[in-house]
Amino acid sequence: MDTDLAHRARTVLDAERYVVIGTVDPDGVPRVSPVYFTHLGYRDLYWVSRPDTHHSTNLATWPWVSGVVYDSGSPVGQGRAVYVTGRAFEVPEDELAQACVAAFAAPGKGARAFTPAELSGSDSLRLYRLRVACHEVHVSAGDPTYGTGADRRVGVDL
Repeated sequence: MDTDLAHRARTVLDAERYVVIGTVDPDGVPRVSPVYFTHLGYRDLYWVSRPDTHHSTNLATWPWVSGVVYDSGSPVGQGRAVYVTGRAFEVPEDELAQACVAAFAAPGKGARAFTPAELSGSDSLRLYRLRVACHEVHVSAGDPTYGTGADRRVGVDL
């Protein structure tokens, strides 16, 4: 089972453009934000954002996040999604050159590569990385192979 579900998870992560990340405000209120992402080996998800955005300031104080990458065009009952949990942080300036190579090696899906100079200094954009600790794939209630009558998440090893 794990091999097929892991394949499903990789397919979603390769095909979709946005991850919706959930951060936590200083007062404990959850906040969700869609961000355009690329990934490296399914373990590191990268996005570019301004450090003064709501989700970026939340990450500066509490780096644990949950997120979901999903196909919003799926018919009802046939949803395809991957849930991710891990720590997200701004990539330190001394790691930018290497991280830019990793994040933008094959940007595809309409993305463009950024240079370290565009993501440091006085420029307003920064590179963020979500180091995924846990992947779970969505299994719909009526899945012909894995359905149990209720939608559920199944952990996969990518």
